[in-house]
Amino acid sequence: MGTALEVFDKMSDRNVMSHNILIGGYIQNGQLGAAIEVFKKMGRRNSATWNAIITGLIVSEFNEDALRMFAKMHADGFSPDAYTLGSVLRGCAGLKDLIKGKQVHSYVMRTGLKYDLIVGNSAAHMYMSCGCLSDGERIILSMPVHNIVSCNTLIAGRVQNGCPTGALDHYRVMKISGIRPDKITFVSVITSCSELSTLGQGQQIHAEVLRAGATSVASVISSLISMYSRCGCLDDAVKVFEERAVSEDDVVLWSSMISAYGFHGKGEVAIELFNKMEIDGFKPNEVTFLSLLYSCSHCGLKDKGLEFFDSMVKKYGLKPQVKHYTCVVDLLGRTGRLDEAERFIRSMPINPDTITWKTLLSACKTHKNVEMAKRIAEEILRIDPRDSASYVLLSNTQASAKRWDEVSEVRKTMRKMMVKKEPGVSWFELKNRVYHFTMGDNKSNPQSEEIDIYLKELMDEVRLCGYVTDTGASLHDMDMEEKEYNLVHHSEKMAVAFALMNTADGVPIRIMKNLRICDDCHVAMKCISVVRNREIVVRDSSRFHHFKNGKCSCGDYW
Repeated sequence: MGTALEVFDKMSDRNVMSHNILIGGYIQNGQLGAAIEVFKKMGRRNSATWNAIITGLIVSEFNEDALRMFAKMHADGFSPDAYTLGSVLRGCAGLKDLIKGKQVHSYVMRTGLKYDLIVGNSAAHMYMSCGCLSDGERIILSMPVHNIVSCNTLIAGRVQNGCPTGALDHYRVMKISGIRPDKITFVSVITSCSELSTLGQGQQIHAEVLRAGATSVASVISSLISMYSRCGCLDDAVKVFEERAVSEDDVVLWSSMISAYGFHGKGEVAIELFNKMEIDGFKPNEVTFLSLLYSCSHCGLKDKGLEFFDSMVKKYGLKPQVKHYTCVVDLLGRTGRLDEAERFIRSMPINPDTITWKTLLSACKTHKNVEMAKRIAEEILRIDPRDSASYVLLSNTQASAKRWDEVSEVRKTMRKMMVKKEPGVSWFELKNRVYHFTMGDNKSNPQSEEIDIYLKELMDEVRLCGYVTDTGASLHDMDMEEKEYNLVHHSEKMAVAFALMNTADGVPIRIMKNLRICDDCHVAMKCISVVRNREIVVRDSSRFHHFKNGKCSCGDYW
């Protein structure tokens, strides 16, 4: 830029084009302030001038300033081109401002640019970023020509809006149409596999990443680490991390690996990796500390976790967010310091969310503190009167204390409020197909009858090895036989039975579940791992449990 500035200063006749070139140069070199100063001093401007400065503001994420500049440009009689409109729509997406986004899109429709690739892709991105997936899909699918950006916009939009299956579907369509995926595509589809816990598909995409030579891209490597971790393959995640290219090393990669260790109950290893990361000169960020705090809370490392929280603020000057405070509540709650956890929440400098309160409510259930559970549930229902999890946690806390009248009252309130408990669902991937299991569903699986027979024989076998049904885990007022039947038919037990029936001896079994695994299933899995000589990996709503030779990686601390 120095040479360009010298030439500009020596010019006797500085026209609009020379100013525009200087503005563009400043923006490309990250000197937005200098570009704005040149813009302000210009006597005459043209559309290219406005386009450059608006795009620069958007790229630097000054979205509100960019939208104000766009309005001024329009008021001064200049017409934006497709590139500017695309930038402005991306600015609306960054702000998640659907109203302004619709206004700009309406202007696009009047100018006849609706089929322009840049404008169409940006409009679709805007709608999807604002949660309007179907509107974004409609724009992409109506465009006569697609490019890699169109495909990436649709795939990423589906992932962000909770439609990972749809993202993978379009990925297949994209490849059939001859469009080659790039690093952005890979990050989105690998994330989809993480969300679905579909290891087979994830491995196939990893092979495609290798063929495309994208293994040196930090964001792709980070996505692969998360995918293998979330699919229960910690060793594969470690392998990806250790084989990474040093040139692409960054704090995101280290944070992903720390998170993976924590998710799999290896808190001490996560801390060792953090120490190595500091030695190697990487400065931890908010995500790093969130991963560390999570690792500590799930491994009972209370004092270490509190040290990290203190270090985050005092040593690194980072501002904790709600999630960081929630991890501290979890640290205190899991170790039985419920009163201290409640005082901590009430002294937070930012407002706690329902997850923060539910973390403490869950600890109340674990430690059977019914009175505090009532008080904490009220706090949650004040924020969200229809939060089903808080009703269920309160009900379960009362049930564990055998307060059946109070349980009945909570359930009456749920019926009155039309709040339904989320059903427990487990799933298992076999030959690239995912099989789902829900308690009481005896028809959806073609092997339902065989599963029932196999499960009965399996439970009889584990009882001979000392397993005793924990009827206290059945939080319903019913007779013992009914409780035992319900516990045997929990979704994760059915999934394990199906997996044992359909996989070869010695192959690890990986089960995913949407809710926390109950005490009875936890004990049963340890026994099954012995009688069938299998490693059983269960991912519940908060962590992984690796059952092997009668022991669990969580150390019975979850």
